[in-house]
Amino acid sequence: MVKPVFVTTTFTIEGYAIREYKGIVRGIVVRSPTLIQGFLGGLKSMIGGRIGAYTEMCEQTRQQAYDQMVAHARQLGANAIVGTRYDGSEVESGATGATEVLCYGTAVVVERLAAGPPPLPTSPFPPT
Repeated sequence: MVKPVFVTTTFTIEGYAIREYKGIVRGIVVRSPTLIQGFLGGLKSMIGGRIGAYTEMCEQTRQQAYDQMVAHARQLGANAIVGTRYDGSEVESGATGATEVLCYGTAVVVERLAAGPPPLPTSPFPPT
């Protein structure tokens, strides 16, 4: 079983202390639309509106970059990534355009702080 890696856009994780910094981790994916996505996107751009084919492609690309970043953190022995960010840019323009998506953050080792008060109940009603 693969241990989970905490990933956050903040620079701290509530209830945990950073014990070691492992370094910057990243995932990068460069992708261009398929022939069908390009055709459908081109048609949609003429009439306006949301371009679902491009949205799906971008979401898949972001997920791949995120997965690469998490794998990189695991290779370094980290159990968390803080300060996570995404960046995207056009690598090649025109009909054969390609987009780069970069996901990056700081890999760290965190340790749970001493136990505090018990968690709040999930129901406003006491157990019977």
